[in-house]
This record gives sequence, structure tokens and C-alpha cells, in this order.
Amino acid sequence: MEQTEKSKVYAENGLLEKIKLCLSKKPLPSSTERKKFDHDFAISTSFHGIHNIVQNRSKIRKVLWLVVVLGSVSLVTWQIYSRLLNYFTWPTTTSIEVQYVEKMEFPAVTFCNLNRFQTDAVAKFGVIFFLWHIVSKVLHLREITANSTGSTEATDFAASHQNFSIAEFIRNKGFYLDNSTLLDCDFFGKPCSPKDFGHVFTEYGNCFTFNHGETMQAKRKVSVSGRGLSLLFSVNQEAFTDNPALGFVDAGIIFAIHSPKTVPQFDGLGLLSPVGMHARVTIRQVKTVHQEYPWGECNPNIKLQNFSNYSTSGCLKECKAQHIKKQCGCVPFLLPGNGIECDLQKYLNCVSPVLDHIELKELCTVGTHNSSCPVSCEETEYPATISYSSFPSQKALKYLSKKLNQSRKYIRENLVKIEINYSDLNYKITQQQKAVSVPELLADLGGQLGLFCGASLITIIEIIEYLFTNFYWICIFFLLKIPEMTQWTPSPQNHLGNKNRIEEC
Repeated sequence: MEQTEKSKVYAENGLLEKIKLCLSKKPLPSSTERKKFDHDFAISTSFHGIHNIVQNRSKIRKVLWLVVVLGSVSLVTWQIYSRLLNYFTWPTTTSIEVQYVEKMEFPAVTFCNLNRFQTDAVAKFGVIFFLWHIVSKVLHLREITANSTGSTEATDFAASHQNFSIAEFIRNKGFYLDNSTLLDCDFFGKPCSPKDFGHVFTEYGNCFTFNHGETMQAKRKVSVSGRGLSLLFSVNQEAFTDNPALGFVDAGIIFAIHSPKTVPQFDGLGLLSPVGMHARVTIRQVKTVHQEYPWGECNPNIKLQNFSNYSTSGCLKECKAQHIKKQCGCVPFLLPGNGIECDLQKYLNCVSPVLDHIELKELCTVGTHNSSCPVSCEETEYPATISYSSFPSQKALKYLSKKLNQSRKYIRENLVKIEINYSDLNYKITQQQKAVSVPELLADLGGQLGLFCGASLITIIEIIEYLFTNFYWICIFFLLKIPEMTQWTPSPQNHLGNKNRIEEC
């Protein structure tokens, strides 16, 4: 260890000696040469005003020009400081642009029945309401009373039905889409059917998406505003039911309009259409572009493992799935990811407490750049305006009753008509932009230098060269000449030699 330290000291001393030897070969210019160098720089530099200070013979003019130059330097220093200070606050501007097109891509629309379960199936398993309440907690955190009767029944059911798959139960015994529940479907004048909808699990159980993911044979586009998707549902309240004690007291269809590239999100964003109503929905397409940090809050480097396109909702699902898989060793079927599917015992004893821990410790957060799921750099939204009318009319009621071979009461209490179309064939782009780019900053700084001092990049190089040359001479003086002077002591024997040294110095 000591040998290593000694070798380092020797290496440093050797390097210093080499530097001294190199500098000693360069002669130190005389004071006359240094003055001439300063004078030549002053009269030849492109920095305006300095040559007027040097060349003027009048002392008054010298002082006036000195005041002007110092004032200009002070102003340009203040301007440069303010420009740099403004730049490093990372300012942004927002531009809004409207683009008109001949055809527009139609969004994905996900539909769910507010009565989520088949009546005959839940009559045998009444605890299924509470079980699904716990299972769907991974999508939307809910308060669950630990001492409730439902909790006790759920625990007993999970213990006695260890091989019970709630995913398969909901898929087979939840809401379904066929010709009895989707009575009419029309997209831009062309008929559609349940085959054009893809199944997806949400907090509402079985839901069905039009124009999303694998169900898109080609990108569906519309070329005329006011026309789009027209649907007629039968919610069939006798065949499907739900538990009012858990807050499900409505009858109708809930739907979400979203980008075909993202998953549906109902929490606070779903649109309701009650039975006996005709809902007419007009939408607009709004694209939003966010800047990356530090100008904005998005992070373009984040990629999702289970989704081709980034979204905050998809990111939150993956974040929860990773924490649950790490703590419980399984993955809930409502969340993306590969792994063993969580059974009911896992949901009750592990998944639910882990979700509470995630919420309490804020392990999966949304918003800023340093959160788990920052805002997406690009997102497409569909703001909707919805209006309702009573459906059907008296004459239409007779017609539908005869056509469907159902009573008028059934028509009033079960049918829902929904129309979705664009208000205009244009989309709005809201783009967050850098208020000051690097080229604009350089141009601004160059303008300030030119206005107050007539300086440019060449001038800055001239000043750097001048300062470097003077610094080099100072190094020679302090490293070589000063040690020689301090180490010299006068003696009678070599008085003449020392005198020559002083003259040389």
C-alpha cells in the first residue's frame, strides 16, 4: 500500500518536472514586448470601442470611451444573464392547429351492460357479486369493509372452491353479445354484427369493443360528418342483473370512446345511456403532443411490455401487475403480464392487501416526469357531446313490438339506441412547443453581443487567445522565476554572479 502511494507521488513529481522543463525552454517576454502585445490587441480586435480608448490622445475622450465600453459590457452581461436565466426555466408555448381531411379514422367504442351478470347463474352463487367487487379492485380501488357479511361468505367460498375460476365464470355467465342483445348495427350505411366486436374484461365484466385491436380488418374511416355508428341494444333486465347494495342501481349501457390503440378506461370517463332512450353522441378528435422533460412531463424512453403504444392507463396496469407478481407470485387476469393466474385465495389474502399498500405508499403514480407513469408524449382524445330523446315514439313502439315479437313494456324497459358520429371532418392538434430553442438562444445572444459591443464569435475567440497568452506567461513567471528568486540568498563569495541573475530576471 505504501509502495503504491510512493509511486503515485513520484509520478506526480515527474509530471511536474516535465511541465517545468517544457516551460523553461520558452523565454519570458520582456515588459516592452508584453506592452506591445497588449497595444496590438487593443487596436486590432474586432471588439468595438477599445481602439478608441487606446488611440485617443485626449484624456477626456479616453475616459468617455472607457465609460461607453464599460457600460456596453455591463448591459450585454445583464442581457446575456437574463436570456440564459429565461432559457433554463424551460419555457413552453402551446399551439392549436385545426387540420381538415377528407376521411377520418373512427375511434374504438367499448360497450358494457350495467347489469353485469346472468340472473340464473348468480342465483346459485350470490357471493359472486362480492367476489367480483374484490377482483375488479385491481382496476379501480374501492373501499371494502373487512367485517362485512360478504367478506365472510367470500372467504368461505374461496376455501371450499379452490379450483373455481372467476374469469371463466364471468366470461360464460356474464353479459354476452349476440343477435338477442345487439338487435341492430350499422356503420356508415353498412350492416355490422357481433362478430365485429372484440371481447374485453373491465370492471363491468364482459364488455365488447367495436373497431379495436384484432377486430379491425382495416382502419375504419368515415368521409361524411353526421354519419357513423348506429346501434340498438337490448339489456334484457330479466336475463341480466346486479347487486344494488354495491351501487349498481341503473339499467342501460355504459360505453367509452377511445383510441383504437389504447385500452378502454371507464373510471370517471364512461358515458351512460339509460333504457328507453336514444343517445346521440357527436365527437371531435383532439391530438395532444407533450414535450419531454424538462420542458414538459413526458418521457419518450418509457416502453410498455404488453402494449404497443404507451398510455397512462396501460402503464398503471403494468405497474400494479409487477408489484402483485413480486409479492404474491401470480398475475390477476384483469391485468397484463405473463405468469400464474391468481386464484380466489390469493385475491383475498395477498392481492387486496398489496393494492392497499400500493395506494398508501403511492408506488404507482401518474402525472409528472418522475412518477411511475408520466403523461404520454402523444395522445388522442375524443371529447363528446351527448343528447337524449325518448325512445321509441308511439308509432315506432308499435312497429318494434311487432317486429321483435315483444311487449311494449319490454321495449320501453330494455331497448337502448346509440348513435356516434363526428361533428366535423377535422381534428385539432394541441402541441406543446419549446419557447426557446438552442439556435434561437444563440441567435439572441449573438444579437445582444453585436448590438452593444459589435462582437461576434470571432471576437470571443480573439479574447480567449489574448487571455490564454497572458495566462501562459504568468505560469512561466510563477513556476520558474519566483522559486529562483525566493531560493536565492546573497553571499560575498558570489555577489557578482547573483547580480547577473537579478539583471537577467
